[in-house]
Amino acid sequence: MLNVLPMGGILPVAVRVCVLLMAAAPLVYYLLSLFCVFEFFRRARNGEAIARGWAPPVSILKPVRGMDRGAYGNFASFCRLDYPEYEILFAVADDDDPVIQTIEQLKKDFPHRSIRLITRIPQIGANRKVNSLCSLVAEAKYDLLVMSDSDVRVEPDYLSRVAAPFADARVGGVTALCRCQPANSLSSRLKALGLAIDSVPAALVARKIEGKVQFAFGWTMATTRPHLADIGGWEAMANHHSDDFELGNRLARRGYRVELLPEPVGMVLPAESFRQYLKSELRWAIGLRNVRPAGYWGVALTHALPWSLLAFLVVRVHWPILAWAYPVAYLLLRFGLTQAVAKSLNQPGAVRDFWLVPLRDAVGFIVWLAAFFLHTITWREFDYRVKNGVLIPLHRDETAFLSRNTR
Repeated sequence: MLNVLPMGGILPVAVRVCVLLMAAAPLVYYLLSLFCVFEFFRRARNGEAIARGWAPPVSILKPVRGMDRGAYGNFASFCRLDYPEYEILFAVADDDDPVIQTIEQLKKDFPHRSIRLITRIPQIGANRKVNSLCSLVAEAKYDLLVMSDSDVRVEPDYLSRVAAPFADARVGGVTALCRCQPANSLSSRLKALGLAIDSVPAALVARKIEGKVQFAFGWTMATTRPHLADIGGWEAMANHHSDDFELGNRLARRGYRVELLPEPVGMVLPAESFRQYLKSELRWAIGLRNVRPAGYWGVALTHALPWSLLAFLVVRVHWPILAWAYPVAYLLLRFGLTQAVAKSLNQPGAVRDFWLVPLRDAVGFIVWLAAFFLHTITWREFDYRVKNGVLIPLHRDETAFLSRNTR
């Protein structure tokens, strides 16, 4: 009778060593992430951030569609800013969008604020958010433009923090980290956890390795009208999936500095179903794979959960102590990173939900794999194919429109 050896017993030593080396890469990445988190926020606490005081007038631009959770509170936070002079412009594509009633109520509740609403947005490209931004920029009164998603909620000193770096003529853009406020659902808490322990470390590691910031986040994108014009305006990005990345990357490529603020903005997450959560994660994974294909392959070396499990299975027969060291190191480093980021962002929910980290990592790895085989996304009820970072509409009417109106 054939005696089948357990996995790891039949593999050559060279293969086992190779797996161990590969499995160590995510652990090294977590250590580097911890270093970058501590360094970035330590400098902020020590007052090395850019001094405030520069306060030119600002146009806040908000493209909105539909009713987000806490929409009124999100919008109202922008009406309570402690800043000398600013205006708020909303763009809504559809005349029957229920969010219009909320914006009209906002005008009544804050009569002293300059609040304007733009509707019937011309369709320039496939990215509807960018279509709205094109109209908003055209209508904006001031040159300093601060753009943010509709689910963002800010503190009274928000504009002071965002505007200050522009006192330096070398600065072409400003973006920020986010602090999530999840709904009381598993999917919402997983999303908040992922944004904290994946997006923040990835941004800070990229900043450290590349020596500068070459991206922006949609929850805060600030630039000036001249800088925006220098990269072709939003019109040049009207068909791109990752508009926030495109803005920051194009500014950096033109030689401008993009500042990453240490103070996070609040983001009120929806109470979505687990299916909706997976669709949202897939949308951004497919977009990232198309925008930075080489970098997307590199993400494989940041997924420590599958690598540590593989290392355990491969060497548990011959080197049992070493086998157990990998999953233990994964848990310790991942939980430590969660605590460090959550406390730096002042996001207590992530501290409480640290026990969900392995589940979040398992979902993240499955989504990463799935994005290699999927090419279509659903964004705000519309279906698109993503190719080379560009959105290709799958609904017939819009496809016909774009074939006539895009260059």
